[in-house]
Amino acid sequence: MENETNVTSEVRETVRTGKTVDVTLHITAKDLWIFSMYHANAGFMGMFNILFSLAALYLLIFRWGSTTVPYRSLLVVCALMFTVWQPFLLWLKAGKQAKRPAVKTPMRLVFTDEKLTVSQAENSADFNWEEMGRLDAKPAMYILYMDRVHAYLIPKTALAEQEEAFRELVTAHLPKERRRKI
Repeated sequence: MENETNVTSEVRETVRTGKTVDVTLHITAKDLWIFSMYHANAGFMGMFNILFSLAALYLLIFRWGSTTVPYRSLLVVCALMFTVWQPFLLWLKAGKQAKRPAVKTPMRLVFTDEKLTVSQAENSADFNWEEMGRLDAKPAMYILYMDRVHAYLIPKTALAEQEEAFRELVTAHLPKERRRKI
């Protein structure tokens, strides 16, 4: 999977012409993992995960001498649950998802002033700006939610020099309540 990420980043293509942002996406296991980590640790769940792990670590360190071996083992498992185990399981899941044809096949997104055209292999779909749900800017990617279930992951590395034009299009066509951190 590590080799897959390196090869994909070299193959990405982007072209900018006027008010058009044309991006060919090659979604990798790493991209899917980052997206999964955002969602697994967002909001209240992220705070709970951190507090739970810190509490287990605190008890493990400061109660080491007064606890039994089974209790110590339980605390070790609790401390590692959200810091090691969950990310590892999400990585395995992302690796499986990245091998599916729907993810493995490159996807082309063309943003214009009028619409978004998504094409993959011989399939194509057009969406006007009003049909798009919400766009979230994350440190490594943009996530364009079409509805509560469907989203397009747009890694910032895929946008490259087109990122500013992309941000301009989004700012011009999506109301402020439908875009975050842009």
